[in-house]
Amino acid sequence: MRLNEHPILDFSKRRGREITVYFEGTPIKAYEGETIAMALHAAGIRVLSHSSEKHRPRGLFCAIGKCSSCLVKVNGIPNVRSCITLVEEGMRIEMQRGKEELPKTAKPPEWKDAPKFDADVVIIGGGPAGLMAAINAADAGASVILIDEQPMLGGQLVKQTHKFFGKREQFAGVRGIKIAEILEEEARKRRSIKIFLETSAVGIFQEGDKKLVIAVRKNKELLEFRGKSIVVATGAMEKMIPFENNDLPGIYGAGAIQTLMNTYGVKPGDRVLIVGAGNVGLILAYQLIQAGVEVKAIVEAMPKVGGYFVHAAKVRRLGVPILTRHTILRAEGKEKVERAVVAKLDENWRPIPGTERVFDVDVIALAVGLRPSIELLHQAGCQLLYIRELGGHVVRRDERLETTISGIFVAGDTAGIEEATTAMLEGKIAGIAAALKAGAASPEWLREIEKAQEDLKEFRSGPFGRHVLEGIKKVMVVRE
Repeated sequence: MRLNEHPILDFSKRRGREITVYFEGTPIKAYEGETIAMALHAAGIRVLSHSSEKHRPRGLFCAIGKCSSCLVKVNGIPNVRSCITLVEEGMRIEMQRGKEELPKTAKPPEWKDAPKFDADVVIIGGGPAGLMAAINAADAGASVILIDEQPMLGGQLVKQTHKFFGKREQFAGVRGIKIAEILEEEARKRRSIKIFLETSAVGIFQEGDKKLVIAVRKNKELLEFRGKSIVVATGAMEKMIPFENNDLPGIYGAGAIQTLMNTYGVKPGDRVLIVGAGNVGLILAYQLIQAGVEVKAIVEAMPKVGGYFVHAAKVRRLGVPILTRHTILRAEGKEKVERAVVAKLDENWRPIPGTERVFDVDVIALAVGLRPSIELLHQAGCQLLYIRELGGHVVRRDERLETTISGIFVAGDTAGIEEATTAMLEGKIAGIAAALKAGAASPEWLREIEKAQEDLKEFRSGPFGRHVLEGIKKVMVVRE
């Protein structure tokens, strides 16, 4: 189930030393640098746990550590997120069955005397927004701490094999995977940026005139980060839609499939049904075909395709049918997905009896949108509003992306679901603004904020940006 040939990606350069891990006592081949979930999927293992109440099978869903579908026991310790935990030689992995207890022999982590780190600006999230915030805050004169719970920087960029639109200075014509490499290289060559990976922020607090970020590294080490200002760029997570058996292993968010294929070189399956014909669903279709996976169809509840025409035309040329005014009714299978049943919708969005179609698939990909990850901002006390145009609950903020809590800034999909290009532009604005707030940047940097704001306005001027602008109007805070 591993990909050894790909028209764009070379996985031989990405895989580390071959090692052996054990799942339920059976040896499994893995590679250093990949996560537990990826190694298990490569070995054909889909069921990772069972639910606590009805003991239903569970498998990978988001692949970014933001849901609980892929929890496993590792060396006797339960509730380990297999999608972001790296494999280690000799690691013992067990399926999690309902509510598991911590072994009495397990030694708790040492929380006492946590290591402390200080900077002008602390940035939470190492995706396109967080990386751009770090680079620009550092260039403006700030010392920066950048933390991310993933084992690599880049966020969604590390799985994007398509070329970006826009202007040359915004990476037009460059593949997302290359943009991730460029931004990481830029961040790492700046000595004023300290990077912490596999580090999960769990709380933001005010401590005197500074912000305190409490974080846990590798699930066992408590760290304290202090900054004069903070940028929260924690991205987004996949949305779910209701249908029968929507919890079966083999049902993934679109991003999880991209992580499997494009980041770790693991085939998600052989036959896929995609739900959602926005840009993500359309791009996912031809990425699957690049990886040698058959795409049976794309179903879309709306009467027309939601993504760019160029993407839809490419998919259709590859022979993939796009069924508008259709929805998925149910997934079928015992322990994992074996079939998907779809049906046509009437004008009242109800399934029309007699229009059901059955697709023999082992993967159902949900490309039905994202919702901002605002949990840390909520915990910190920032004002929230539900804004449909921005994908869900988002924080109120001003034109420099400062929230209603002084010194806390937001950028990227955390601020509202858009494109990676807007995330990078917002990251630039938030990073410079945070450096100014911390007193580390000179007023001349205000011009750079204005330039980024002008670029954002231009990028959002098209038809796909109108609804975003409507949403932003609803959350904007005007400061005197």
